[in-house]
Amino acid sequence: MRAGIFALQFMMLLTSSAFAQSPPVTLEQIMSDPDWIGNQPEGAYWADDSASVFYQQKRVGETIRDTFRVSLQDLSIRQVDYDAQLSSANANRRYDRERSQVVWIHDGDVYTRELPSGEVRQLTSTVARERAAMFINGSNTVAYLADGSYRLHDLNTGRVSQLTDLKFSEDPDKAEKFDTLRESQRRIYDTIVEVSRRDRAQKDTREQQARDSAFAAPLPLYLGKNLEEAGRWLSPNGRFLLLATQPADHTAGKAGIMPNYMTESGYTETEALRPRVGRNPPPAHTLWLIDVELQMVTTVPMDTLPGVDKDPLAKLRDQALEWHVERGADKSELEKLLKAPEQRAVRLEGVQWSPDGQHVALQLHAVDNKDRWIATIDTDEPTLVSQHRLTDEAWINYAHNDYGWLSDSETLWYLSEESGYSHLYTKRLGARRATALTQGEYVVSEVNLSPDGVALYYVANKSHPSTYEIHRARVDGSGSDTLTALGGVNNYRLSPDGEHLVVIHSEFDRHPDLFHVALTTGAVQRLTDTVTEAFKAIDWVIPEIVEVPSSHVDRSIYSKLYLPKDFDPSKSYPAVMFVHGAGYTQNAHAGWPYYFREFLFHTLLTQRGVIVIDMDYRASKGYGRDWRTAIYRQMGHPETEDFKDGVNWLVENYGVDRQRVGVYGGSYGGFMTFMSMFMEPDLFAAGAGLRPVVDWAHYNHGYTSNILNTPLIDPMAFEKSSPIYFAEGLSKPLLIAAGMQDNNVFFQDSVLLVQRLLELQKQDFELAVYPLDPHNFTHPDSWLDEYRRILKLFETHVIP
Repeated sequence: MRAGIFALQFMMLLTSSAFAQSPPVTLEQIMSDPDWIGNQPEGAYWADDSASVFYQQKRVGETIRDTFRVSLQDLSIRQVDYDAQLSSANANRRYDRERSQVVWIHDGDVYTRELPSGEVRQLTSTVARERAAMFINGSNTVAYLADGSYRLHDLNTGRVSQLTDLKFSEDPDKAEKFDTLRESQRRIYDTIVEVSRRDRAQKDTREQQARDSAFAAPLPLYLGKNLEEAGRWLSPNGRFLLLATQPADHTAGKAGIMPNYMTESGYTETEALRPRVGRNPPPAHTLWLIDVELQMVTTVPMDTLPGVDKDPLAKLRDQALEWHVERGADKSELEKLLKAPEQRAVRLEGVQWSPDGQHVALQLHAVDNKDRWIATIDTDEPTLVSQHRLTDEAWINYAHNDYGWLSDSETLWYLSEESGYSHLYTKRLGARRATALTQGEYVVSEVNLSPDGVALYYVANKSHPSTYEIHRARVDGSGSDTLTALGGVNNYRLSPDGEHLVVIHSEFDRHPDLFHVALTTGAVQRLTDTVTEAFKAIDWVIPEIVEVPSSHVDRSIYSKLYLPKDFDPSKSYPAVMFVHGAGYTQNAHAGWPYYFREFLFHTLLTQRGVIVIDMDYRASKGYGRDWRTAIYRQMGHPETEDFKDGVNWLVENYGVDRQRVGVYGGSYGGFMTFMSMFMEPDLFAAGAGLRPVVDWAHYNHGYTSNILNTPLIDPMAFEKSSPIYFAEGLSKPLLIAAGMQDNNVFFQDSVLLVQRLLELQKQDFELAVYPLDPHNFTHPDSWLDEYRRILKLFETHVIP
């Protein structure tokens, strides 16, 4: 009932007068600077008193962001200047134990404020960019990171001190190896011995004074050479410091080189880019627990993690050896390269100290991508204890891995895909089993603990895969509440007093704006309306979310379907399939799309009598683990099967002419345009691959190694998944479009495909080059030219 009231109130908020006639849609307007649509609120956060909300908005014609404040009392919106922003803490605020003070970082400096009201104190004004500010030891001391080390600011005295002095070198007083020449010098020359004794005595005296004095600088702690810091995290009580290090001499592969021919100097300039997959695997971390008070350093071994000593890639290593040798590689050299490590490399991905500082929870990730552990360290016994292991034969999701502590400092909450979907769990330290707070065929994300510690707020697509609402689960496991029924896609920021939500809400044809939901009454208020009247005046085609039956899995393929306004089921229609990029993303949802230009372009296509379908093919986000991992070691194959199902469904249900279906997409969508056209030459009449991946061996390590492992260990997967190996199948017109300043998918990929098509003597393809644009185009002229070419391609080969 309550959710229904929310929805009714919300619909009343959105009611507006209809326009007599919609202005025509033009490609020139669609692809112009998005300022014409309006600039949405960004980075919303609550004021300390929970009575107003701050947000930023891009200035028209500029990249500058201005800050605004909207009052809940009268809904007034006022721009605030730089100094006025300091009237409240911002989104990175941290409270003291009693919530009587708040500390935050603004523009790289540290500020504090007493609550509920009080004078703001600026603690730093430096060139260094301070970060990670927090209270320790109650309310009297603020700690923050500056120049790589923690500083302690005593709020009573104003004194600033350095917490530790960590040295990545050998201790100069460490026992030296025996040396005959040195020993003879000591035996012969008394002066040398006496000077050494005096120096040692002076150093011992200084060290003893430092131990006895609360005001002396910290003593150096030597961790050894050939190390570099990967991160440090201070406990809330200020007693312990967790440190992660990695080898300083870890080598990266040969960097890519990107030329820029359009420069102010007139000369060609180059930029070094990332190495390719397998050339720069991230190094393993070493963990250190430092007792600041006792100046003790303890390494924390990872061999207690379950499964860390098992190689999940053992079979692939054997297959890869055979594969490489069959193609002429030296077997003895490869056996060395493919030898499994004694212990898998593990990296620290997150650190959460318990509120009392007694325990620290770590999220650890195997470099081979097959395991994720949540483990704890008790500061009394610095041993790693696994609290939860998530393992996957394919790869661990790099999203939906949030975790943290409940307020009792003895219970963890975390997200896990172990059921097949991302769900919320709690687990008390020492307990054998966790408690599931959510369950079902939906995905949970964006978890936050309420200020009173009794509930966890989250976003989930419970009612339909396309719709994301806000929910609240009680930490005692007694149930969950649905807090919004606004439709579309929603995210939220919980107010400091826990009584309000600012909701970031979007719909198919409306970009995100801010709404207020009062949790005590359920009342809904619109806070911002940043979409321009020019955009609202156009009668955009709103897609329907449809379920396309799959012929390969017992699941539906959720898709957006755009129909012409005058659709007649008795007529025959051409169709275009848009393929979303980003690999792991969701586009068949009810909110404002990341691909908003394409959404607008699809209205233009429907005005030309074209049906458009946009499928969340296997690999897409929002549908659980198995949908995501279906592409493991075979990228492009399950997706093409889904495309075939999509085309067949359009033919059978909407009168689409099978011979008049086009396809286009960018990035992963460009890759899939190639794979589908090369492997299924009769599926599409023409296609456009934009900023496309052609050979996965040229892409980055972080993304690619999840799905295909590496070219050394799994060359079979790279060959099966790269369009360059299937190019001979091209038989229909193809447009390739790429920016030459693309530091994500290199322009080289498109060049490699063009050369391959030349060697295969293919005729019906063209390459459009954009000299100044990166992966996501930044120049409206380039957007317009690219989509003019796409439209021309479809008008020539699909629409007639």
